[in-house]
Amino acid sequence: MASSTTRVALANSARKLPKGAKLVGAADPKQEIEISVRLRAKRADDEQVMALGAQPPRERQYLSRAEFGAAMGADPADVAKIDDFAHHHDLNVKSVHLASRTVKLTGTVKAMSAAFGVKLNKVRYEGATHRMRKGSVQIPEALAGIVVGVHGLDNRPVAQPHFRRKLPQKGAAARAAQGGSFSVDQIAQLYNFPGGETGAGQCIAIIELNDIDQKGHPTGAGYKTSDLRTFFKRAGIPMPKVAPASVDGGANKPGHSDADGEVVLDIEVAGAIAPGARIVVYFAPNTTNGFIDAVKAAVHDTARKPSVISISWGGPEDQEGSQQFLDGLNEAIRDAAAMGVTVCVASGDNGSADMGADWDGKPHADFPASSPFALACGGTNLKAPNGDINEVVWNGGPQGGAGGGGVSVVFPRPQYQAQAHVPKSPTHHNGRGVPDVAGDADPATGYQIFLNGVGTTIGGTSAVAPLMAGLIARINEATTKKFGKTVGFINPLIYAAHTQGVFRDITVGNNDITGDLHGMYKAGPGWDACSGLGVPNGEALQNLLSA
Repeated sequence: MASSTTRVALANSARKLPKGAKLVGAADPKQEIEISVRLRAKRADDEQVMALGAQPPRERQYLSRAEFGAAMGADPADVAKIDDFAHHHDLNVKSVHLASRTVKLTGTVKAMSAAFGVKLNKVRYEGATHRMRKGSVQIPEALAGIVVGVHGLDNRPVAQPHFRRKLPQKGAAARAAQGGSFSVDQIAQLYNFPGGETGAGQCIAIIELNDIDQKGHPTGAGYKTSDLRTFFKRAGIPMPKVAPASVDGGANKPGHSDADGEVVLDIEVAGAIAPGARIVVYFAPNTTNGFIDAVKAAVHDTARKPSVISISWGGPEDQEGSQQFLDGLNEAIRDAAAMGVTVCVASGDNGSADMGADWDGKPHADFPASSPFALACGGTNLKAPNGDINEVVWNGGPQGGAGGGGVSVVFPRPQYQAQAHVPKSPTHHNGRGVPDVAGDADPATGYQIFLNGVGTTIGGTSAVAPLMAGLIARINEATTKKFGKTVGFINPLIYAAHTQGVFRDITVGNNDITGDLHGMYKAGPGWDACSGLGVPNGEALQNLLSA
């Protein structure tokens, strides 16, 4: 596998520089970097996992993590070829993980550039400098079909946190709005979450992404234990066990990033719903490599064995983006489903546009919520005077945010949505419709949390992912006691016809955040691309999944 070998472009690895990016110069050739090489699976698994999801959880045969590694992991013969490749290109093999089909390589920018036929540049974008590449990664012809992804050469940020702070208001409007927020427990009661269970015996994985410096070291995003203690004490809820886990050098680094609001919201909401569960927060750099590795770390964690994963980060499906990133993260979420792990993902806070100031005028679905194996969580505005629920699609305009939702241009419409009347995608294909479910997300009717020493109100579909994760942890406790299994991938079951009454349909509003998309997408009877199937009735959902 010497350098004279014929090379081919790695399928789906092409990248472009983002609009407005400025080239600063070549990346430092001596800088040591770490990448992940993703290897092929022994067999394709999409159809098996979809079929598994259509069975009642009681009847399912999940693969244990060990069985998954044996049946679906990388072939050691493929790994041997990567060892050989690394040896010939002055790269080091840092680790091999067969179950997640990942080989980690380290080496200098110079050696990596030569090994993969790329030019790595320093590029200034949105006020920060990142290492970026354009074009495709080149691999030896002998590795074509064996290597399916090379992640980490480029370290531009890949996702945004989907939380929104409550807008400050003055005078009478402020006084009128004060009554708008809810404690997490109030929301659980309004949504009829099952009582009795606390998520005991379950582990909830929360994925969080760090800001990084030019060397790729984490600079921010995290939680302060003192905030969590105060929150749970004030709520009168026993504090769950919380542990930070480092992936690819990620770390709990509170006090330096706006994204602290995301981290704290996720832990406090999931923990208030399921205080009996163990919560593990997987921190990784906000890069394609970091995001995929964080989810894989949770999915394949044989020590803590999470049964539900909460992801409140994402970004618009994007023609400029990296198809191998979408493939890699979708694969990690699919693997979770095969092992009986539910993955709850926020659907975005910028409505059907799913972009802010740099919006291209088109509707976008948010990824990874658009993965057909994810439970995509959309947003509502909730009012409940004297317990009488009035709930509509969240749309506070560009300033107040709106619930993400739309139709994927990447993932075809899954079989479970065949009867959901999903509209055609913006590219006129049958695509995966987002979201699947919805819950309170408007910061004007948001969640009372405790952050940086003060009580505050935060919203966003970011709150709905951990809310649903907490509910699933409660349900998993019940089903594990009843028949020894978790509920895993639930999408096919919740779309099936017999779920009437499991969701309260949201029929008013739209998520056209700017008003420039002719009201796309509107709520109506049944599934829609702004509120999904509606808001779950927690007890009815538990009955469905434990039948």
